[in-house]
Amino acid sequence: MTLIKSISGIRGTIGDPIGQGLTPMDIVESVAGYGQWLLKQRPGRRPSVVIGRDGRMSGEIVLGLAIHTLRMQGIDVYDADLSTTPTIEMAVKWYKARGGIIITASHNPADWNALKFLNHRGEFISAQDGEHILDTIKEREMSFAEVENLGRYQRIEGLIERHIASILDMEWVQQEAISKKKYHIVVDCINSTGALSVPPLLEALGCTYTLINDTVNGRFEHNPEPLTKNLQSLSRKVVTEHADLGIAVDPDVDRLVFMNENGTPFNEEYTLVAIADYILSLNSGDTVSNLSSTRALADITIKHGGEYHASAVGEVNVVALMKSTNAVIGGEGNGGVIVPPLHYGRDALAGIALFLSGLAKRGGRISQWKEELPHYEMYKDRLDLNDEWNLDAMLEQLAQKYQGEAEVLTIDGTKILFKTAWVHLRPSNTEPIVRIYTEAKTSSEAKQLAEQFKAELLNLA
Repeated sequence: MTLIKSISGIRGTIGDPIGQGLTPMDIVESVAGYGQWLLKQRPGRRPSVVIGRDGRMSGEIVLGLAIHTLRMQGIDVYDADLSTTPTIEMAVKWYKARGGIIITASHNPADWNALKFLNHRGEFISAQDGEHILDTIKEREMSFAEVENLGRYQRIEGLIERHIASILDMEWVQQEAISKKKYHIVVDCINSTGALSVPPLLEALGCTYTLINDTVNGRFEHNPEPLTKNLQSLSRKVVTEHADLGIAVDPDVDRLVFMNENGTPFNEEYTLVAIADYILSLNSGDTVSNLSSTRALADITIKHGGEYHASAVGEVNVVALMKSTNAVIGGEGNGGVIVPPLHYGRDALAGIALFLSGLAKRGGRISQWKEELPHYEMYKDRLDLNDEWNLDAMLEQLAQKYQGEAEVLTIDGTKILFKTAWVHLRPSNTEPIVRIYTEAKTSSEAKQLAEQFKAELLNLA
């Protein structure tokens, strides 16, 4: 039973009481708050919004509530229905809309859903704009249109095809080279819109494929977060199919993970690292990832003559730093790849095309590529938040304790960088938990570091 209203949108569980989950009232007032923000940007002019959803069971209902709320405010709606997050981001610019809404709870389980709000650039709204929307909702300052001025509705088709065409037009995508390799790939579509978007991309790249979990019904066959522990069926299928590699995406297709030809994980942290290795070999420059991402990206960037930059966690923070540093490539260690020539948003489809381009260029097996990348082991843990904790004070105490023996960063929680390892402690943006991420040269060292700091947090509680 969870409801989270934050600067990045609204997220919660379906079917719980008011105030304890994502109810129709929460959906309507949140969309109306966003709509009011759009209306205030250009008074007297009718804005438009592109809206789409992933394959969740509640998606069609949430979509309907959102569409009708916007139209009641006098806002025109372009309805893409089933789509992907990166596709909707690009469509905002294609249709010259003032904003966009993506209905997806991303990696959360099937009983969750969420509203993610975009600006006129097809990018997630800023923290300042998010605060404005939250204030509007709190003060109930939403207005609605007279009957003669209700928003217009238009169903739009062909967005995924247009998205794929844009990917294939990128100079870094080696369509012919990939086609010559005749890769056979197993794809875990996690019962969502990956089943509608990944197959046509692979066909365009000349690959054959086997799909699993490809019924778009939102009844996820496993936990939808594309982590190794959730991808055992993909691992087995890659081996039995004698496939060249496996691919897993999350329900809204902005996160991407690969599986080696022998069924071992390529590792979500290395999706961005490998793609950066390929792109920087063609176009040297700077890179960006968030504080919770692997150090391997910094190593690869330096190897190719660029400079690495770390941002606070959150796509909007990564994008802002990418723009200010003119980064060539960036993203997040959760399998999110952001390619500026295409758009400033995590894009699993673009990631697939670029990864296959790099694999085709270098030749050999996917596992060989992984072995040649800098090696680190990451461990990810969590603590449920207690309402009585003063988490900010706890993290500040840890920062002060280690200030003399390590580099300490406090732009997002507390990150402590030792000589050959690091730990990052921060409250989640999407769940009522404290995330504890560590990285070291060995898995045992990373786990031990996480257990040490988990105990230290509990001692401070």
